Order: sequence, then structure tokens, then C-alpha cells
Amino acid sequence: MTSRTYVLLWTDSAAAYLDAIKAAGLAERVVVDTLPRKEKPSAEQMARTEALMAYAVAPGVLPAMPKLRWAQAMTAGVEGWFALPDLPAGLTLTCARGTHRESMPENIIGALFYVAKPYAAAVENQKHGKWVQCVAQPLTGKTLGILGLGAIAQDVARLAAALGMRVIGTRRRPQPMANVAEVFPAGRTPEVLAQSDFLLLLLPATPETDNFINAERLGMMKPNAWLLNFGRGHLIKDNDLVAAVKAKKIAGAMLDVFRQEPLPADHPFWTTEGIIVLPHIGGPHPQRDRIVARLFADNLGRFLDGQPLKEVVDRNAGY
Repeated sequence: MTSRTYVLLWTDSAAAYLDAIKAAGLAERVVVDTLPRKEKPSAEQMARTEALMAYAVAPGVLPAMPKLRWAQAMTAGVEGWFALPDLPAGLTLTCARGTHRESMPENIIGALFYVAKPYAAAVENQKHGKWVQCVAQPLTGKTLGILGLGAIAQDVARLAAALGMRVIGTRRRPQPMANVAEVFPAGRTPEVLAQSDFLLLLLPATPETDNFINAERLGMMKPNAWLLNFGRGHLIKDNDLVAAVKAKKIAGAMLDVFRQEPLPADHPFWTTEGIIVLPHIGGPHPQRDRIVARLFADNLGRFLDGQPLKEVVDRNAGY
């Protein structure tokens, strides 16, 4: 009998992953350990684990797993993994890139409607019994610029194009994309900033993107443009954004991600008129574990069969 592969599911919600492993016909080929996030693997578990799924791990854990060959991050962002001082050089790391495609595109389109249409103002006026006539800003004919034309952006572009918007953006390796009028390399970001009525950030977290949106780049945007950040909190230099919104250099910003979460109560984002704070609602989905579990089970089958894995992290690129 072929020996089974030892898998460690280090998560508080293992049921969906166990179901996915069974549905994929892999249950007889693996031995699965489950462990709540707050607990640490035992010496025996670390000694035998060959495949790991986790949100994050602390320093010292991965080097103590001599048989570990593959780790599946449960999130799309892997900056926490790269921050480890002892991330094994030979470890294959995959991420949950693309698993937000059932929720984030809809939430981004919702953000566009929120900032373009006067619904929020009407609700506020209703509280005071005030009838205030206003005109909704059309999305049709407007330009949506996307920095980071990845999997999420593809679906956003499809939905935005259906609304009559023109979509442009940047990509590390530029190539034509459906529903995107122009795809630029990162070096031509200023052209995207200058043309966009709405600028959407979907860039990954890397040293190169830290404080990417700063005073200089905010100054390249239209005064009536909105900034939407559904990527990573560290993409924005916070004080520069606050200053730009207060000075009316841009119309405003809707932010769903932050350097520190929850956002501290004394952070100026809370009180700056024109900045809308969302409590990181862009990606979560009521059935997110089931969505990620499908990817994990697919990758587990590939791992067992010696096939290439999906969503492998490029260590040179940082994502």
C-alpha cells in the first residue's frame, strides 16, 4: 500500500477543507491533522507534515518541519510569509489568489455607485426630513483606471464595461485584456493617473509598492477623481492622502484596507471629509472557506500527483 501524505490544516474552520478533500477523492491518500490557529503544532506534527495550509505562521515553525515541501497560504497576500526571517528557500508557497473573485468585483462596483450617486446624501437628508434635489453623476463614459490588472481586475473590467465605462490600467507584464482599452506597463502609471475619473488600487504588497500613492502621484490625478483602495493598506502614504483630500486635489477616497487593522480610533482617515472608511469588506464572502477549499483540494491533488501547482508565489516578484 502506498504511504499516505501528511497534511496539516492550521485553521479554525477545517470542515470545508475536509469536505473538499473528500469530494476530490483524495481522502484515502492523505492523513490530515487539524489545528486551531491559536495552538502550536506538536513536535510529532511538525516532524511529519509534508503539506501545510495556514493563514500565517510564526518564526521558527517552518524550519522545524523537515518534511514540509508545500505551504498553501489561505489569503491572496503573502507579505507576512515573506517577512519571516526563516522562510525555507526550497519551500513551494502558493496563495489564495483569485478566491475573492466572487465578492470583491461586486463590492468594487458598489463603491463606484456609492461615490457617483447621491444615495448616501439622500439617506442623510431623510433623517432630517429634507427634500434636496440633486443630479446623479453618470458612470457611463467615465474612465476607470486600475493599478494591478490581475484576476480581480478582469472581472471588475467586465462589469465596468457593461456600465459603459472605459477601463485602462497597469500590469507587470502588459498584454491585451478583454474589456480593457489600454494596458500599460508600470512605468506609464502617470498616464493612467492623469486619465482616470476613478482610480482603483489592486496592487500586491511588495517593497516597490510601499507608499506608491504619495503626494507626487496624487498630484497627477484629476481634481474630480476618486481613489478606491481594495488592494493593500501600505500602498498609500496616509498623511499625503489626507492632505490631498483636504486640499481638494482629488475628490475623495474610499478605503477598504489599511496599514493597521482595525483602523485606530485616532487615525485621521476617520474624520477627514471626503474619505470613506470601510471595515475590510471587499473580499470576505459568506462561503469563503468553501471557495478557498476548492483551490486547496485542486492543489493537493496536483501535489500528490507531482503536477504543477496553481497560484505559486513568485519570490522574485513578491507575490
